[in-house]
Amino acid sequence: MAIIGIGTDIININRIEKLSRQFGARFLNRIFTPHEQAQAQKYGNAAAFYAKRFAAKEAFVKALGCGMGAKASWKEIEVQNNAVGAPFLHITGQAQTSLSKKATHPVVHLSLSDDTFAVAFVIIEEKA
Repeated sequence: MAIIGIGTDIININRIEKLSRQFGARFLNRIFTPHEQAQAQKYGNAAAFYAKRFAAKEAFVKALGCGMGAKASWKEIEVQNNAVGAPFLHITGQAQTSLSKKATHPVVHLSLSDDTFAVAFVIIEEKA
């Protein structure tokens, strides 16, 4: 496999908490999918949950080599979890089109962690 892109992002969890309090549903609906919002309600610390997903979306567009905008939008990049809880990215829309232009058979790796800050690391590879 060949690495196509690498991206990382870090954000203070308190920043997401403040944005959620200040802008409420307007903020959440702009950045997070309905699935992500439903999952956050089940999580003990919603701000940490959202912060990790925010960082993951940012890390993905950095790995893709673009920012949020014409080539990818917030809700086209969704963080889901597999059966054992490992996070992965579900990419749709223009973000999927942009990814397909980078690699014919892309494999996207995601790692998330949090403490006071949430951090995400994304590697995009071309499957051989």
